[in-house]
Amino acid sequence: RGGALDYRVIEQSRDAFAFDVTGCRYAEFYKELGKPEAGFLLVCTADLATAEGFDQNIELTRTQTIMQGASHCDFRYRRLRGMG
Repeated sequence: RGGALDYRVIEQSRDAFAFDVTGCRYAEFYKELGKPEAGFLLVCTADLATAEGFDQNIELTRTQTIMQGASHCDFRYRRLRGMG
């Protein structure tokens, strides 16, 4: 690993990919600047748009982020059935 994110995979299948980000250097950086809300707007909000732009048959759900003070970010991707 050694990159910007530490994570653990929760589920990986044909129709779903779920993982938790347990460490985030981006969150650390913006927290050090005293601007975690800016980090959320600049970094975290891009995740949903990126997922939608990648494939409209893929849905990303995320209920919390480290940037907003949670212990981890919960990424849940799933393939939408009946789409396409």
